[in-house]
Amino acid sequence: MMNSMPFAYLIPIFIIILYFILRKKKPKIEPLTDTDKQILNDYVSFYHQLNPSDKLRFENKVATFFDTIKIEGVGVEMTTLDELLIASSAVIPIFGFPDWQYKNLSSVLLYPDTFSQDFQFEGGERNIMGMVGSGYMNGQMILSQSALRHGFSKSAGKENTGIHEFVHLLDKSDGATDGVPENLLAHEYTMPWIKMMHEEIEKIESNKSDINPYAITNQAEFFAVVSEYFFEKPDVLKEKHPELYEHLSRIFAQHPVVD
Repeated sequence: MMNSMPFAYLIPIFIIILYFILRKKKPKIEPLTDTDKQILNDYVSFYHQLNPSDKLRFENKVATFFDTIKIEGVGVEMTTLDELLIASSAVIPIFGFPDWQYKNLSSVLLYPDTFSQDFQFEGGERNIMGMVGSGYMNGQMILSQSALRHGFSKSAGKENTGIHEFVHLLDKSDGATDGVPENLLAHEYTMPWIKMMHEEIEKIESNKSDINPYAITNQAEFFAVVSEYFFEKPDVLKEKHPELYEHLSRIFAQHPVVD
């Protein structure tokens, strides 16, 4: 005759079964609507130029961003367009990395216009278009709505404030915002990249470059400024700065100019 299993052994098994029955499933990430996709196609040239399979991958990354990062307006009415432009600014620099997530970001605040060092968007001297928070603002980003929208307009040229700030976040992910994204750049390319930054900064200072002079502020700003150029006008960058284009292609694991 077979002995029955002791009751004491049944309790842990029952608890395990109950856990799997009652545990809450993580909500599925909400896919983008057809309206969302049309907005991306109309306003985000990077997305517009992708093939169908890459468009789907971009959409999934945007949806994942919405699921993990809080976006809210401060003194401004948030629109679907604004949300999609913020998410696109985040996705474009990491599009070459399948599993990248911004672990150093929890929320994005959208202000109506430029703001001051003490985060005021009314009165006084206001000339900041975007900022990655530090100190008690760590984990937050602030963007100007007017600057964000301008960056995705046809008149923006090679500038894009949203991309600029998210590149700062990528740079910061290794612990230092210094223009050397060690999480993205293989060690053997670090010194050549630093050397190139200093050479290009000298050219800008000598008025021998079309790169935005804001790039000479420091290495971190140089990296963010030329990254805007890389994503907004890659064909022009490749023609005028072929070596810089190759460095950035290596850093972002993307080749936006198809030969």
